[in-house]
Amino acid sequence: MKEAYILDQDFVNTDGSQLEKGEYENCTFSNCSFEYLDLSGFSFTDCEFIECNLSMAKLVKTSFHEVLFKECKMFGIQFNDCNPFGLSFRFDGCALNNSVFYQTSVKKTVFKNSKLIEADFTESDLSNAAFSNCDFSGAVFDGTNLEKADFRTSVNYSIDPALNRLKKAKFSLSEVHGLLYKLDIEIDKNS
Repeated sequence: MKEAYILDQDFVNTDGSQLEKGEYENCTFSNCSFEYLDLSGFSFTDCEFIECNLSMAKLVKTSFHEVLFKECKMFGIQFNDCNPFGLSFRFDGCALNNSVFYQTSVKKTVFKNSKLIEADFTESDLSNAAFSNCDFSGAVFDGTNLEKADFRTSVNYSIDPALNRLKKAKFSLSEVHGLLYKLDIEIDKNS
């Protein structure tokens, strides 16, 4: 059975279970629900997801190429299951709590105004990523490549420099305690 090829379509208030499995190019999904759906094997190229709920969606071998997620709820997504070939996306105003990027290469990814609470970045490649106004409360960084990543406007990260690659990464002075927490020292934030 041949899979669908959908080009230049707008989907508004759609229940994702109604989508045909296949390739979606230059499509916009607004206020759609994909919660708990199996999107395995789907392909999205130059698509936008706006105010959608993708929480707990299954993404085995799902392809994302130049995809924008804006104001989306994306709890517990296993991005490590996605097709790694050409994987590229941007997040703006998204809730990515408890999402997993384990061993995922997402170089140069932009995360803007997003919550990444308890997200798992273990052994992922986030080199040259930009994290603008993001909250990393409880996020895990272990064996993560963060070279040239920009955390200057983000908060609540705890990153052990001995366990992660941080060469040329950028951090703000006000959040430097997130790099020194393992030393069990006191830092006076008022000085």
